[in-house]
Amino acid sequence: MNRKLEELFDLPPSVDEVDRAIPALPQQREALAALDVTIDKIDAALPAVKGLEATDFEMDDLAMKASASYQDLMDLGMQVDSRFAAEIFSVASNMLGHAITAKTAKLDKKLKMIDLQLKKMRLDQATADGPPPATGQGQLLSRNDLLERIIAGNKQNAKKE
Repeated sequence: MNRKLEELFDLPPSVDEVDRAIPALPQQREALAALDVTIDKIDAALPAVKGLEATDFEMDDLAMKASASYQDLMDLGMQVDSRFAAEIFSVASNMLGHAITAKTAKLDKKLKMIDLQLKKMRLDQATADGPPPATGQGQLLSRNDLLERIIAGNKQNAKKE
């Protein structure tokens, strides 16, 4: 947007003009450079994680084997004498527990990956869209000095009206 339109519609200056008008302080430049280095290290570490799909297949395979073993043991428990069936059913329930644990571990891993991706996306948006840091000057005033300045400002505004 050009400056004349901004003045006509009483709009704030564009981001490019604000960036050009406010020079970055040396400390801010150093902090941004350090942040860029850290982000580059994190980005370099993330692609190095490989084989996540392999663990999904392994967990599925373990769950299928445990389910098949459960079914086999349940069939066997139904066919043997009742005094031996209790131990077989106990082992069968352990197999079903292992199948459930494998599926739960797979889902937990996926949820953690999604959570990490969301956190990274929020961090990227916060760093990209963040407003430029405000720079200003401060003064140490007593209460009386502050009241005098406020009263003087009110008097000047009353004279203008």
